[in-house]
Amino acid sequence: DGGGRLRVPVVFVTNAGNCLRSAKARELSQALGLQVSPEQVILSHSPLQLFSQFHQRYMLVAGQGPLEENAYNLGFKHVVTIEALRKAYPLLDMVDLSRRPKELPPPTTGFPTIEGVILFGEPVRWETSLQLITDVLLSNGNPGAELQDVPYPHLPILACNMDLLWMAEAKMPRFGHGTFLLCLESIYKKVTGKELKYEALIGKPSPVTYRYAQYLIQQQAEEQGWKAPIQRLYAVGDNPMSDVYGANLYNNYLKSARHKQVQAGLKRSPQAASPQAEVSLELRNDCNNSVESCESILVCTGVYRHNGDVPKGAEAQTEEAVFHGHRDFCFDPSLLEASYIVQDVDDAVQLAFKKENWS
Repeated sequence: DGGGRLRVPVVFVTNAGNCLRSAKARELSQALGLQVSPEQVILSHSPLQLFSQFHQRYMLVAGQGPLEENAYNLGFKHVVTIEALRKAYPLLDMVDLSRRPKELPPPTTGFPTIEGVILFGEPVRWETSLQLITDVLLSNGNPGAELQDVPYPHLPILACNMDLLWMAEAKMPRFGHGTFLLCLESIYKKVTGKELKYEALIGKPSPVTYRYAQYLIQQQAEEQGWKAPIQRLYAVGDNPMSDVYGANLYNNYLKSARHKQVQAGLKRSPQAASPQAEVSLELRNDCNNSVESCESILVCTGVYRHNGDVPKGAEAQTEEAVFHGHRDFCFDPSLLEASYIVQDVDDAVQLAFKKENWS
């Protein structure tokens, strides 16, 4: 409006997680020239606020940026970093010869047993994090101990941001946290012969993230004094594998919830085997949910570049599509098809206004 305030509830959903919500809100405010509050920002790990059953446990956290502050802000009371674990057990981190201890250190005493793992995002030293996380899983949280048998199921793992790739200033996409998860899954399977399992996968395209976005949008609408219930969400993004896939998957969930086919919907869901299904079911048992659809709008200013060639048939595209999504999200090519493709975010906003008959 004339005062520079948003007329429509908006949330900014990013799979970034190596910063604070307040810092991301400041960055967006400067870039957009309007006031974005931290409550309008969803980082990859923001929905972890919902996972209160883990908030009292000793959790190992991996990633970069203000890890401890983020974990405490989300409600976690006991946080152990990879660096703290490495210092407590100097003999674990053996890849970099320059970091190996020159003398045998004294035995570690008084270090807490780790009760779960949070993977916030890609770490800096992958070899250290891969080694120490594997040690924690194989030792049931006591990496100084030697167990005869591999504990299975292993300690709970909460992973945020499944993006295999992301687009930066380089001409080609860069490795994302999804690539790190792929490494960890492969190592664990190779060492133990068993599948690495996640308690939850959070961030786009997880339905939990879109449900959390909807919750924040409805809160904003209430604060802005909206009387009419919100019926449609528009999800704008540049990455078909996370933004479009996630919006379409959430749209399917909304539809199945509307038809009171929650169980049938989960059976048909391309993601039914994943731990996410249970959480989604919990969030979807919401009788007052006015939202009927979530429409995906793909922009051409990031990962996705619109090809000027004649579009090929859908079948040919499906055959050629390489699934960059996470292992636990089965590939459904139809979920990669955006409701609309436009040039940029401005076009996306104008399209939403036009569809809603907004001046």
